[in-house]
Amino acid sequence: MSDDDGRVPRSSYITGEGARKLRAELDRLLTVERPRVTQQVSEAAAQGDRSENAEYIYGKRRLREIDRRLEWLSKRLDQLTVVTEPPPAQDRVFFGAWVVLADEDGAEVEYRIVGPDETDTKNRWISMDSPLGRALLRKEVGDEVTVQRPKGEAVFTIERIRYA
Repeated sequence: MSDDDGRVPRSSYITGEGARKLRAELDRLLTVERPRVTQQVSEAAAQGDRSENAEYIYGKRRLREIDRRLEWLSKRLDQLTVVTEPPPAQDRVFFGAWVVLADEDGAEVEYRIVGPDETDTKNRWISMDSPLGRALLRKEVGDEVTVQRPKGEAVFTIERIRYA
């Protein structure tokens, strides 16, 4: 299944903190960044010939980037469902879960299942749309999941599930 532009649709779930971050970015772009760049473009335009004015050209380009991001954020925030409560069945992996996995050697790693707009590899927040995220959904403690990785197939066992 894909969108009209051929891309796979993104899940529309987001945590409360993820939604706050996107709204903060939208607000910062709208109230701080765009007015600052608009002022810079205005000052650069006042210097005369715009065809060879690097500040003007760069500023106009930056304004277009900001406007595209503002439009995307506005549309995306309208599409998102903010999930603030854990699921009733907390013995299974659903959106927002922290999941401790053990690999074949017994080494444990913990991931959080989040929406595609808030993935963060440094903090081990993985998208529910990722291969591992999809494999974990609806599983419970003791279940094994197999994931295809670039360096081959990996098998994990679910050790613990929690909702913080």
